[in-house]
Amino acid sequence: MNFFVRIVFVCVIVLSVFYSYLLQDDREQVKENKTDSQPKSIEVATNPKNKTIILERVYIDGEVSEEILKENVDTIEEIKGKYQNWNIIQMDEEQIVLQKKVNDISPLLKANGYFGISDNGIISIFNGKPKKADIIQSFFQIDIKKLEGKKQEELKKGIPIKSKEDYDKVLKALKPYSIQTQVE
Repeated sequence: MNFFVRIVFVCVIVLSVFYSYLLQDDREQVKENKTDSQPKSIEVATNPKNKTIILERVYIDGEVSEEILKENVDTIEEIKGKYQNWNIIQMDEEQIVLQKKVNDISPLLKANGYFGISDNGIISIFNGKPKKADIIQSFFQIDIKKLEGKKQEELKKGIPIKSKEDYDKVLKALKPYSIQTQVE
């Protein structure tokens, strides 16, 4: 029995040395991982991801303008905080698209927009004076015969749109002459 106790004792010592060696090796690896991981986490914090931010403004006349920015972004919460009145439309690793509805007419319309009438009697907004420019937006067809001569001439020449009030005022004034309104 004495022999058996010695063998067990030697085995315990060998196993304890073996385990202590393994544990020491594991502790060194943990130390190495800690020192490796610390600079990485600092690097992530000091080098946020550079993303393309696209700001879309949608105006009441249907025009959409885009502004493209490059920004360093750590979190989506940062973007939500910075652009509180914007809606996230699309997001991926490269870019974030934000959209905002603007209760005004577009700068294009203010600069070069004219209400006019197309050849088939549809009230439209032209990029420049009617007949010389492209139609930006069409609204409704009107009964030109019921419109007084002065208004007909104004529409043929083009009514400039300089503000949201002009836009609303002209549409409201012409709506009663809409062929759809008369049918109802």
